[in-house]
Formats: sequence, C-alpha cells, structure tokens
Amino acid sequence: MLYQLSLGVGSTIGAGIYVLVGTVAREHAGPALTLSFLIAGIAAALSALCYAELSCRFPSAGSAYHYSYICIGESVAWLIGWALILEYTIGGSSVARGISPNLALFFGGQDKLPFFLAQVHVKWLDTPVDPCAAILVLIVTALLCLGIKESSLVEGVITIANVAIMLFVICAGGWLGFQNGWPGYDVLKGYFPNGASGVFSGSATLFFAYIGFDAVASTAEEVKNPQLDLPWGMCLTLSLCCFLYMMVSAVIVGLVPYNAMDPDTPISSAFAQYGMQWAAYVISSGVVLALIASLIGAILPQPRIVMAMARDGLLPPIFSAVGQRTQVPTLSTILTGICAAILAFFMDVSQLAGMVSVGTLLAFTMVAISLLIVRYAPPNDMPMGGVDPSSPESLALHTGHSEADEGISEGPFGNVDEAPTASEIANMVRRQKAKGYIVMVCFGVITFVLAVSFSSLPFSIRCTTCALRSLLLLGATIVLSCIGQDKSSSRQTEGFMCPFVPVLPICCILINVYLLMNLGSHTWIRVSIWLAAGALIYLFYGRNHSSLTGTAYERVSPA
Repeated sequence: MLYQLSLGVGSTIGAGIYVLVGTVAREHAGPALTLSFLIAGIAAALSALCYAELSCRFPSAGSAYHYSYICIGESVAWLIGWALILEYTIGGSSVARGISPNLALFFGGQDKLPFFLAQVHVKWLDTPVDPCAAILVLIVTALLCLGIKESSLVEGVITIANVAIMLFVICAGGWLGFQNGWPGYDVLKGYFPNGASGVFSGSATLFFAYIGFDAVASTAEEVKNPQLDLPWGMCLTLSLCCFLYMMVSAVIVGLVPYNAMDPDTPISSAFAQYGMQWAAYVISSGVVLALIASLIGAILPQPRIVMAMARDGLLPPIFSAVGQRTQVPTLSTILTGICAAILAFFMDVSQLAGMVSVGTLLAFTMVAISLLIVRYAPPNDMPMGGVDPSSPESLALHTGHSEADEGISEGPFGNVDEAPTASEIANMVRRQKAKGYIVMVCFGVITFVLAVSFSSLPFSIRCTTCALRSLLLLGATIVLSCIGQDKSSSRQTEGFMCPFVPVLPICCILINVYLLMNLGSHTWIRVSIWLAAGALIYLFYGRNHSSLTGTAYERVSPA
C-alpha cells in the first residue's frame, strides 16, 4: 500500500501547485482559494470512488481501458485506451520539458546551464530542442524496466522529499503569517472578491491538479492484495493531496494579497517579500522533484495499458510480453519511453497539453458509466482470470457444456427442457430497463451540459433547455434508483463498494462532461484526428485480431 500511496501522491502533486496558486487566486477565487481546492478535491473524489470499486472487481493493469472493455464493449474500450496512450505520452513529455528551466536557478541563469541540460535553438526548427528532457525520460524508462520494487523505492524517496518541502512552505509560511497578522486576508473586497462563481470557476481549473491518482489502478497486477491496496491507495492519495493543497493555499494567500501575487512564482516571491530569498532554492527543488515524480507516474501506466490491449489482440501480441524476473512489460516500456523522449526532445508539447485532459476526463466518464452498468445491468458473461483460453476448462465454459454434458443443449437460462423461472424473467426485464435509463442519463447529461456551455444561444432558449434536460436527468436518476441494483453484482466483490449509487457516479459523469465541453475547439480538433487514426487501426487490425471470441467466460447468474 505504501507504494500505491507514493505513486499516487508523486503522480498527482506536480509542479502545478507551485504555479496554480497565484493564477487562480488572482483571476478567480481570491482569498477563498482554499475552498476552490476543497471543491475540486471533492469532485476528483467522485471519480476516485468509482475507480476504487472497479479496481476491486477487475484488478487489471488496463485500468479504465479494462473496465470499459468488460462493461461497455471492445470498440469503446479501444478508444479509451487509445486516448490514454496519448494522454500519458504528451503528459510525460510536457513534464520533462519543464525540468530544464527550473534547473536554471541553481546554475545562475538559463545561459549558464551545461550544454546537455540547456534548451538549444535550431535554425530549421521553430521549437528549441531539449536534450535534458529526452535524457531524463530515457533514465526513467530504464528505471521502470528494472522492476516495480526499484522504481517504487526511487518514487518513494522523491515523494517524501517533495512532501517535506511542501510542509516547509506550510510551517515557515504559517510562522510568517502569525508574525505579520496575515495581511493577505485583510483586503477591501473581502473573502469572496468574485463571489461564488469565482470559487467554482477556480475549482474547475484546480480539478486538473488532482489528476494522477488513476495511475494507482494500473499497478493492480503487481500488488499482493488489490482489493485492499488499490482503494486505500487512491483514497489516501486524494486525502493527503487535498490537505497539502489547502494548507499551502491558505498560507500563501494569507501572506500576500491575492491581487499582488506573482502569477509565475507565487510561493517563492511571497517568501522573498519577507526577506527569505534563500527559500526560492528550496521551492525550486520542490518543483524539480515534483516534476520528476510526475514523470515517473506518467510513464509507468502507459506500457501497462498497451500490454492489456495487446492481450486482447487489439495490438500486436509482442507488446504483451512480461519479463520473468522483473514482471514488467519491458518491450512496451521501452517503446513508449522512446516515443515520449522523442516528443520531449523535438516538440513544444505545451500547445498539446489540453489533449492530456481529454484522455483523463474520457476515462473518468467511462469508469463512472461502467460502475452504473456493473451495478444495474452487469454483462451476463464475465471474463475469468487465470484460465488459458485453449484449455479444456475454457472451451467448456465458452461453449456452455463439457464432456459430461454432451447431448444436452442449453438456452440462455440453462437447459432448454427447463423453463425460465419468473424471477429470472423479471431480472432480465429489469436489466433491460436499467440499460435504457442509463442511456437516458447519459443523453440528459450531454444535452444539459451543451445548453449550459453554449453562451451564444439566446438566454431564454438556454434556460428552457436546461430546465427540460435537468428534469429528464432527475427523472432518469429517480427511476434508476427505484429499479434497484442487480443482486448478483453486489455478491461479486469482496472489496470496496462505492456509496450513494447511482447519484455519485451520475454527478461524476456530469462534472467530467462539463469539463470536456469547455476544453476548447482546437483541443478537440487535435484529439479528433488522433481518435480517427485509432479508429482506423481498430477497423483494419484490432477487430480482425481480437481475442474476444477466444476468451474464457463465466456465466453470471441472473438471479
């Protein structure tokens, strides 16, 4: 569990906290920045609770891809996996390119960096190449190939050091605040300078500071007790990160008035105003450590998703190979690491950063939908773990009979000579109704968010559409609650169970779709091109080589 905690915290606490504090406080929340962090943490916790249950039910390295594969279907799962590959590649590259500028402080400026650390301008390229970023990505890739124990040790040490620096900011800043009367909270416009709307708009920006806990779910096959370690790892990760974020923000906005903050270096400049210029070196060390920890967290899940897709036949089977000693998908790790290093060396990935959010939010949305399906309309056939598809047991399970049952034909409810019971028929009807209302919930969420997001529409049309769609969404939620959950679904997990279903996953879908709709048209154009390329690969390779028909299945009782 300690590894899951260190991985989750290291992946989540990136350099963003050292920058977002100033930007969000100045433009949105003001002194109420702490509340914005709390609201964003609660919103992220909705997705974390959905992840926690599904990671107990289906402990696989494929994470959101695997959950979608089982609950929704192969084609949707492919698009989710394809989007996650893009997310982790760009995310890792963008993090790596941010390390070189932050190292400049320790060498006395950007011009004094050693040649292998400095960004170099090339005449025939618009973007400076960054050898430091590429070298660091390759070092992290080599570390991950050594094994999960070695990488977890390094990640744990870096995360502890990063958390220690944040605790220094909290303690030293708190001491300065008490000594000087917290001048940042004594402002003319009060605690809410932009009202409640500023707090919520700030929380929408800060939501992305919590992205990273989902990396914990990708280690499901490398932990001894996934039913215990994964839920606790994700929940403790979010709790600790939320606490640190709120404490840092409370201290910094109390030291400096929000409208006087430096948007680029809010924390170090706040200490500098009190004569502690040396603190800039400590904080810059925290930025570098946070970037390195985030880089490890970005590169680690990607080869495991590729491995899961290759197991299902959607990618060449060579990518599913796992080292006997390290138990790591070595080839997938090397390939994805090289791709991320090339991207970090040549491209200005900051322009593509919005595409990272698309992959994450799509995964969060599909995980919440998968949870609704598992609870109310679980698939009749569930893949069995640990059974060779070519074995007699697999063939017997897949065909529905064994040698002892030869000559006996079976229908959807068992032996054709046995009529389905009333409870079986009623449960099948209930599942069909539940599927319909889950689709209605998704339709209601999308149309409601569209009405809210498109400000170009006349106000009366927006209000009418929002009212009608909110009634549709509320009605579908109430009916889904009245239908009741599937009894067999509640018996199939021995671990964590997400509370407040269906309200919690529906709120999760609503938040994620709203954030997706507000990412900007340029981001969606780039993502659409990537997803279209993935659809072509699936049509011409993945669908033809899919192992879905050869998978061992276990009939789930509809009772």
